[in-house]
Amino acid sequence: MTKMVGVDVGGTFTDVFVLDEDRGVAEVAKVPTTRPDQSGGFLDGIGARVEDLSDVGVVVHGTTAGTNALLERKGARVGVITTAGLRDVLEMRRRDRPRTWGLRGDFQPVVPRDLRLEVPERTLADGTIRTPVDLDEVRRAAHLLVERGCSAVAVLFANAYANPENEVRALARVREIWPNPHVSGSSEILPEIREFERFSTTALNAYLQPEVSGYIDRLDAALEAGGFGGEFLIVQSNGGVMGTDLACRFPIRTALSGPAAGVMAAGHIAKTAGFENVITGDMGGTSFDVALIADGQSMLSPQTSIDFGMVVRTPMIEITTIGAGGGSIAWVDKGGLLNIGPESAGSSPGPVAYGLGNDRPTVTDANVVLGRIDPENPMGGKLERLDVDAASRAIDLHVGERLGLSTMQAAEAILTVANSRMAGAIRLVSIERGFDPKRFAFMPFGGGGALHTGAMLKEVGIGRAIVPRYPGVTSAMGCVIADMRQDFVQTINAMTSALDIDHVAEIMQSHVDEGHTLLDQAASKFEARDILVELDMAYVGQTHTVSVPLSLDVEGRRVAAPTVAGIEAAFDAAYHSTYGRLLKNGQRRVMNLRTSVIGRRPKFDLKTLAPIGGSVEDARIGTRRVHFGDRWYETAIYDRLSLPVGAKIEGPAILVQPDTTVLVDPGLRAGVDDFGNTIIMPEEV
Repeated sequence: MTKMVGVDVGGTFTDVFVLDEDRGVAEVAKVPTTRPDQSGGFLDGIGARVEDLSDVGVVVHGTTAGTNALLERKGARVGVITTAGLRDVLEMRRRDRPRTWGLRGDFQPVVPRDLRLEVPERTLADGTIRTPVDLDEVRRAAHLLVERGCSAVAVLFANAYANPENEVRALARVREIWPNPHVSGSSEILPEIREFERFSTTALNAYLQPEVSGYIDRLDAALEAGGFGGEFLIVQSNGGVMGTDLACRFPIRTALSGPAAGVMAAGHIAKTAGFENVITGDMGGTSFDVALIADGQSMLSPQTSIDFGMVVRTPMIEITTIGAGGGSIAWVDKGGLLNIGPESAGSSPGPVAYGLGNDRPTVTDANVVLGRIDPENPMGGKLERLDVDAASRAIDLHVGERLGLSTMQAAEAILTVANSRMAGAIRLVSIERGFDPKRFAFMPFGGGGALHTGAMLKEVGIGRAIVPRYPGVTSAMGCVIADMRQDFVQTINAMTSALDIDHVAEIMQSHVDEGHTLLDQAASKFEARDILVELDMAYVGQTHTVSVPLSLDVEGRRVAAPTVAGIEAAFDAAYHSTYGRLLKNGQRRVMNLRTSVIGRRPKFDLKTLAPIGGSVEDARIGTRRVHFGDRWYETAIYDRLSLPVGAKIEGPAILVQPDTTVLVDPGLRAGVDDFGNTIIMPEEV
């Protein structure tokens, strides 16, 4: 079993990356995503490159099953058992509004009010139990929720982060009678202060459990039936991977699984190629996802909102998403302004050029009409050719005639608006957070990202771009590269002057022990294991915290206890780095302890992907008229995978490969590095 397979399911395509470690070769595939059950595309993609599943040692999957269930409100019928008086926390949220300046707003929590039941119990903020939980009432509530058709339940008790005893007893009683394993407790999912965030994350975990676990079980069964006997792993939103058992218990950790895998791959590829600072742009059929990697480290956020009111507090790679994918629909509003997205044609019916029933133009249609995509060789294997005439008619009807533009002008306008939106997302993660984009390289990937490289360099002022060897399946490659990671959190809520350092050390060690135990249970072999410890801290009276990394001595599986002086010095450094100043005589408070246990999986040599031999002349396969700006250029076409290391290409040029198209605009030049990446930069650089 020498093959490793990474599978990323997107809104339009399912991408597969297969690494044969014995032969030192990689193969890729891109097949249409199947709806509503994504498992069909998953299995089709693997089957396109793997004949015998018994040859596969590891399958790693980046999934959007959880994300789609949340966005489309297609999770389970969930019940809630909570402390008396708190049934409406999920509905009240933080008293925010869908539209900041609107007078009206609509929000329906994933759990309707008649399925949110209260029971007598009370734990105080200091962990004191004032009212023991009434287990008879818990049993009655659980029976009632089963009768009302709930297939999952969340137990949400006040202050369970401070003392979980009442909640643990209630969970045990519920599990005695609940007809399936889909029972979530807030002290198990998120033992952290902030009532709404803890309740929301736990309720959403329960909401996803039947959908995600059913999906994973179907994949598991199909792989086993095909002869697969290796390890099946799922990518987490934090960029690490976990086993399927954990994914079924904690599906909320997969909410941004696929995009996270792409960022992990991008970081590894860029660092290997000598780029520590990278801005990634993952353009698929539905969205454009942007992330920033500074000094070789991707940014992690402790919390995100999947949609309004659907708050998830679990470590996630910071990814900004906009509706500007290849399938995003172009439309003119009542004021005569051209817009792109957020509605997408997706994989079915897809762009107008697919000829499958859509009559509204998309970004892909604009690229086809301008000659940037070869209509005779569409990617994905779904179609024999693309209908350029139909795409032109749709652009004329919906954009050109409404704005008084010719077909080419309208197509260029569609791309101009799309590029502007994409550039805005890049500025959001860079300039608006204090990062100079000139210090970064841009890495486009996804099926459509490399078509917009030149526009991003021009719009944002980034100096150069690095296009990976297989940009269309970078997220699938990231599945193979990602490490195994377990994250833990526990609220401390104490000033440093009154900090019980022995208690902090005890919690930290318990996290480390549990993390190592989970890694021990995995079939993966690790090159190394790392321990990361952070504290969420603030001055007393402040609401928002800063992340304070601690440098601790680790010997074997034992972690040395921190000191109060060390914690305070680390806080001062982190706070000053963030805000440029410290508060005189400010008292420091430790809110949460966060621990990560990481098993470093072996990385394959990226030189495996580099081309061997060949010449630029042999890789040239012809020319095609391509429209840039206001005129046509006779543009050289190259088979990108045949370009040798060291090749130099002057723009305009198009580099084609099965999973994407790379566009080198006029005024730019491209070269192939030692790893098969294409480096694109202005001619004068």
